[in-house]
Amino acid sequence: MAQAQPTRGDHEHEMNKGAAQEEQQPGPEPIQYGHVFAVTGDLAVQPIAPRDAAAMRSAEESVQGGAHAGGGGFRAATAMETAAAYNQAVGAVRPGQASHAAYGQGIAVTQTPVPGGCVVTEFVAGQVVGQYSVADQPMVMEEEDASSKVTIGEAMEAAALSAGDRPVDEADAQAIRAAEAQAQGAGKTMPGGLADQAQAAARANLRAQSDRDKIMVGDVLSDATTKLAGDRAAGREDAARVVEAETFADAGARTKASGVGAAVATAARLNQEDDHAA
Repeated sequence: MAQAQPTRGDHEHEMNKGAAQEEQQPGPEPIQYGHVFAVTGDLAVQPIAPRDAAAMRSAEESVQGGAHAGGGGFRAATAMETAAAYNQAVGAVRPGQASHAAYGQGIAVTQTPVPGGCVVTEFVAGQVVGQYSVADQPMVMEEEDASSKVTIGEAMEAAALSAGDRPVDEADAQAIRAAEAQAQGAGKTMPGGLADQAQAAARANLRAQSDRDKIMVGDVLSDATTKLAGDRAAGREDAARVVEAETFADAGARTKASGVGAAVATAARLNQEDDHAA
């Protein structure tokens, strides 16, 4: 029995079908507000866009003492800039694009005076994406002059230099979360802080289609001291908690030679040697 031969029309149909399937292949998932901040509703599922980040940066700089306060912990803009840059790189948003919720309901930064400083609250579309305290300038200056010890924030900046060109993974994110919690002395991190940025970066890197699209350790930890709500000298307990978090999240239960755990441990050792020398 003779078999039917494929016709030219059949061949074209298969080619068109294959092309349509390729066009429908999903690209990298963009970083959404809900990936970085504790927000809900329509805002949570919208990708962070360049115009949103620019508006937050402008709002931060417009508050009283914006330049100094930025050194005390402004970070929503930094987190948004990192996410927007990734989203633009993977084609999820366009340069100058704004998200619907942020554009429609606005972005704002407020500050409430308290003894010794103020409490800063950052909003996107009416939802809080960051809140932290900022000390008055004279108090910060006195604290800086009072100690020459290596802080946890400075240790994270050292990690940014030594491992800056390595993609952020889950172990890095957990180490950064532990380091931020120890630096602030409250046992917790703040919304939109370094920990949230690192976690968003680790998730984005899992979806990235090439190393060129990945977010590096240096992208998150450069200028770490200016992104923390609080900072203090690194101690042995701090180092132990950071190393434990890093090794627990690592597939091989190892600490990275140039990671955050090693940097905080080195800072703690230097500070202990400084105490003995004194």
